[in-house]
This record gives sequence, C-alpha cells and structure tokens, in this order.
Amino acid sequence: MKIDNTLKPVSAGASAGNVSPPKPEAGQKVQQTESVQISALSSQLNAMEASMASAPNVNMDKVNQIKQAISEGRFKINPEAISSKLIDSVKELIQSNKQNA
Repeated sequence: MKIDNTLKPVSAGASAGNVSPPKPEAGQKVQQTESVQISALSSQLNAMEASMASAPNVNMDKVNQIKQAISEGRFKINPEAISSKLIDSVKELIQSNKQNA
C-alpha cells in the first residue's frame, strides 16, 4: 500500500488557532506558569519527515511504461494477482486492527 506525503510540517508558531496570551494592563505584573517540553521523539519524527520528503512519491518511469503499454494495447490485466494482493492487503489491515485493539 503506497502512502503519499500530503502532510505539511507545522511551523513553531502554528498552534490551535494561533492565539496569543492577553497583554497585561499598565502596572500589572505577569506571571508565567506554562511551559512546553518536546520529547526526543519529536526530533526523530522531524528526521523521518526530512528523509521521506527527499524520497520520490511515484516512480514516473514505471507510470510512463504502463501508459505506453495501455496505449499500445500490450497491457495485460491479471485478475488473480489483483485479487491476491487485495486479499493480502485486507488481511494486513485486519491484523493491524487486532494488534491496536
């Protein structure tokens, strides 16, 4: 199953609604009580995202070969192979759902 790279990275300033804290009135003291910690997993995810961004999503040579074969009438459909791959994919999804439950 091919997974495409449609997610866009979130910038550091982006948050739920980009809401900034209210500004204090003149003479009012502000106490900072919130903090944010980013785990090591975040840097691993950033590294994975960078490596995936450099990988091609589609093998255009293969796509062009298939297009050419279709236009020339040489492309043969193998229903047994398609059904076998479809069943394997469904089994994989079922197994994945059982492990996550």
